[in-house]
Amino acid sequence: MTGPAAPVPSVAATRPGPQALPAPSARVVRWEIAIVLGLSLGRSAVYAIVQLIDKATRAPLGEQTTVLNPTLSPRWGFDLTYQLLDIGFALVPVLLVLHLTWLRGRNPFRAFGLDLRRPGRDLAWGFALFLGIGLGTLGVYAAGRAAGITTAIVANALDDTWYQIPVLLLSAARHALVEEVIVGVWLVDRLGWLQRLRAAGASGVPAPAVEGPGLILPVRVWMVVLALAVLRGAYHLYQGVGPGIGNALMGVVFTLVLLRTRRVMPLVLAHFLLDAAGFVAYPLLHQAGLFGG
Repeated sequence: MTGPAAPVPSVAATRPGPQALPAPSARVVRWEIAIVLGLSLGRSAVYAIVQLIDKATRAPLGEQTTVLNPTLSPRWGFDLTYQLLDIGFALVPVLLVLHLTWLRGRNPFRAFGLDLRRPGRDLAWGFALFLGIGLGTLGVYAAGRAAGITTAIVANALDDTWYQIPVLLLSAARHALVEEVIVGVWLVDRLGWLQRLRAAGASGVPAPAVEGPGLILPVRVWMVVLALAVLRGAYHLYQGVGPGIGNALMGVVFTLVLLRTRRVMPLVLAHFLLDAAGFVAYPLLHQAGLFGG
């Protein structure tokens, strides 16, 4: 007679659990930044610079028009499909940076403040930024139009389609997440890590083995603030020189607020409100002569 069969270990019991990757070297971080920007806002910056040169060599910028939300097909079914696909695929780089952060054992939502732990404070900062930046944006736009260095901006060309408002709100959310998660917080974190590695190497201290659970703040703050401001301005240059300057100034304010609050949620909220107001309220603003004139 034979004894009872030995229990077979389950796959779940033998499978190793997930392990965080080691802290990245400076070279790895530089490659990650280059790849992410090449897939997202760095690519947009290159195209925006080329588009600005193209427009400036055709006719005066003040005589030209930039459409921010154009129709993508004359047939509404395909237009809606293209709009949703465009919004969805634009968010992939956001998922990439969250994934890269998660791979190294950090919860990106808690580390970057992209959560709902402090709704009251986030809303207060978000609305304050919305009001301050919104008024400043109108002033910069008006000055740019008067100086002839800003194109006439048509914020919405979707006409009166039934899906106009939902698509515009989704577009505003897309821009808020892409810009603020990538430029607003992830690049601050990565540039801060690069500065810490450089400081450790210069002092002869071994590089840190872990990154820590929270946002990694830069050592030389103004270098990061100015670099990200230039990037923000660059990928808005397709609208003209005025919006480039305006968004660079906005970038300075946003980065300083992030460094103070250590949370990106106020920036996401403010950016969403700014774009939603500009996109959805465009017909009223146009009738008031603030856009397209």
